[in-house]
Amino acid sequence: MLLALTSDQEFFRETTERFLVEQAPPNEVRRLQKDTAGFDADYWRRGAELGWTSFLVGEAHGGGTISGAGLVDLCLVAYEFGRHAAPGPLVSTNVVAGALSARDAHPDVIADLVAGTGIASWCAPELSSVPGVWVPTVEIRRDGGEVVVTGTVSPVESAGQAGHLLVTGHDGGGITQVLVPASAAGVSIEPLRTTDLTRRFGAVTFDDVRLPEEAIVGAPGEASTDVEAQFLRTLAILNAEAVGAMQAAFDMTVEWSFDRYAFGRPLASYQALKHRFADMLTWVEASHAISDAASYAIEEGSPDAAELASAAKAFIGQYGAEVVQDCVQMHGGIGVTFEHDLHLFLRRFTVDRSLAGTPGEHRQRIGAILDRREVAA
Repeated sequence: MLLALTSDQEFFRETTERFLVEQAPPNEVRRLQKDTAGFDADYWRRGAELGWTSFLVGEAHGGGTISGAGLVDLCLVAYEFGRHAAPGPLVSTNVVAGALSARDAHPDVIADLVAGTGIASWCAPELSSVPGVWVPTVEIRRDGGEVVVTGTVSPVESAGQAGHLLVTGHDGGGITQVLVPASAAGVSIEPLRTTDLTRRFGAVTFDDVRLPEEAIVGAPGEASTDVEAQFLRTLAILNAEAVGAMQAAFDMTVEWSFDRYAFGRPLASYQALKHRFADMLTWVEASHAISDAASYAIEEGSPDAAELASAAKAFIGQYGAEVVQDCVQMHGGIGVTFEHDLHLFLRRFTVDRSLAGTPGEHRQRIGAILDRREVAA
């Protein structure tokens, strides 16, 4: 990242990097391809001890930050996750933990998430082209002293590994969120195939799942603001991780270009490749900058946070794809082999690019924001 880190932040980033180098090397990532969960439970618990799951959680619930800007601190972890194609439900667990903490709801679940002994996932609504407008695929209705959840959400990260699911649904008059135990009667999960070797996704169906009213998170029908906060945090984490994957692929390719000789000269000496490397470096540096700016804006609650977050998602998704694909091409035949590590970062970037909205969808959201601004003026 291009942030001017404090000494504490840099120490934390380096600690996370060393941990991932030791615990999640490429051969371990490959091994986890056939693992049901995609990550080791003890690995995740030890990562939580480093602080990976605490940055969006208030101190009253056992959380805390390094710099006072929890989302920015978390993006340091996400960046290293991208640089190492690391396993673990970083996005889903943190977003749910932060949502529960913000509403002082289900402290026992928060404690498990912070400790790394529990996993949670967000069953999010579908993306709308208009910021602040949500399209849930789940209906939540109240029946006496219970709430009833019906519908299907797909894809949901770590759905099969989560102990709890934060479900966003339409209650007829607004947006409501409920925390559903994954073991509740009526919950079924169908595993989905994914490009990434370690991330797992599922389609979650709620067939008239009945829960006590205490399962509601926040005020019934008034969760739209909470959903916006969760969505922006999701974007910030995904963007930081995608930039990490871009950086890893780029660094690997630059090193390769100096080591690989063609016609008696290193590849890096050819002018055509120099020009392309210059373009790629520009896109990588710009991706760092816009990702960092968006994470700070979201953390500070800036009025342009939504615009910056979508601009970052659109820019990184478009130009990052060119960077990583060029890296594969510059490696030649070895770049498309399973034995080479490059595809690990291509896979991670591809999944991050597709989650929470494509570049085209986020350009539409930026257009809607600008239209609103013009009308307001």
